[in-house]
Amino acid sequence: MDIKKHLIITGNSTVSWKDAIVKAIAEASKSIDYLSEVKVLEQRATIDGGKISEYFVDIDLSFVIDVNRKNN
Repeated sequence: MDIKKHLIITGNSTVSWKDAIVKAIAEASKSIDYLSEVKVLEQRATIDGGKISEYFVDIDLSFVIDVNRKNN
């Protein structure tokens, strides 16, 4: 049986919401092992001069707890 933990993080991009998601996952994967799922919770953006200037996304990342991991 897998035990999963959830972490809510915010990603941002000047390109798109998809890019914000991809960047947030890539950054989180640098310090969190066993990422397994992502759920998009909210999308928003800032507007400057009538155009979107920055995209933000709140995501719920799931990762599997390694029950066999030994602490040093």
